[in-house]
Amino acid sequence: MSVAPVYIFDPDEKPSLPLVSVPLIEATPESVKGYGCLVDNPENFDIEIVRWPASGWRKVDEDSGDEGGIAEGVFHAQWQGDVLMGRNDAVGGHYVLGWSCDPQTASNQTATVPRDQVLLWHMNYHPDGGQMFYPKQNKPFVVPVALPGDDLKPENIIALWCDGSKGLYIHPNIWHEGVFPVTDNQSFTDRQGKVHARVSCDFGEEFGVYLSVPLSMTVPITSP
Repeated sequence: MSVAPVYIFDPDEKPSLPLVSVPLIEATPESVKGYGCLVDNPENFDIEIVRWPASGWRKVDEDSGDEGGIAEGVFHAQWQGDVLMGRNDAVGGHYVLGWSCDPQTASNQTATVPRDQVLLWHMNYHPDGGQMFYPKQNKPFVVPVALPGDDLKPENIIALWCDGSKGLYIHPNIWHEGVFPVTDNQSFTDRQGKVHARVSCDFGEEFGVYLSVPLSMTVPITSP
């Protein structure tokens, strides 16, 4: 039986694990193709909604199954010491997104190391709809993503570095995690499918690793 991940916990509840480096990619119209697109104007940007799947050979009527609507709110990302926290007001979510150092030594009170990476423990995707993050402050941010498919592998994940002048939209079924601010904190307009189905991967449990997602502006940015 599938069990929902626990998103709020003390860092030292997680073990020390090896790290897998995630390549940092500059988000351009070309590099985000397949994952989604950049957003110039969030006001009237449409979110893709996926029709509810049929459970047998009879099809779902074409005028039904996609009427759950859109949830919109603010996604908050904030460092608390060495711990990056996320809160999604659109769906009532509150999360530990990752740490800047080994969780066994990470402090949730004081920054003990430079915040130039996020050690990522989890990603998910939404089969019911897409998701848009649009920055409320013109500051850079990073979003880890991977293409659809339940056979997710750490080596198939990239991190999109966005300069803060545009938002990022991701298609349904794209693996992702919350938004990582390059500064101490940042907030985003979040718009997504209201059903909010999640399919999750815990990298520690499945692969025995964490993902090292770079944030530093000095880290070389490559192309996919």
